[in-house]
Amino acid sequence: MDVNKAIRTAVDTGKVILGSRRTLKYLKHGEGKLVIIAGNVPKELEEDVKYYAKLSNIPVYQHNLTSLELGAVCGKPFPVSTLLIIDEGLSNIMDVLKGDE
Repeated sequence: MDVNKAIRTAVDTGKVILGSRRTLKYLKHGEGKLVIIAGNVPKELEEDVKYYAKLSNIPVYQHNLTSLELGAVCGKPFPVSTLLIIDEGLSNIMDVLKGDE
């Protein structure tokens, strides 16, 4: 399973937080298993997300897709700059990304 299919499966079957404001809110509380960042997010936002994820020991995956493309992968008609996986559901995204490193 590739990364995009794993993301879509997590969105469909698990609990995923979409958007940078909500992602940062959850990260500040130490919640989540994995953060995915679109390739075209502003540098300041990227640094904030990585900082709070590091404090909470949550891995960050920098995707090469734009936020509009990441939104399409999630099945949404709007851009998604960041997403936070709380529960991956039936997805094997954690295994896919470990093999991708």
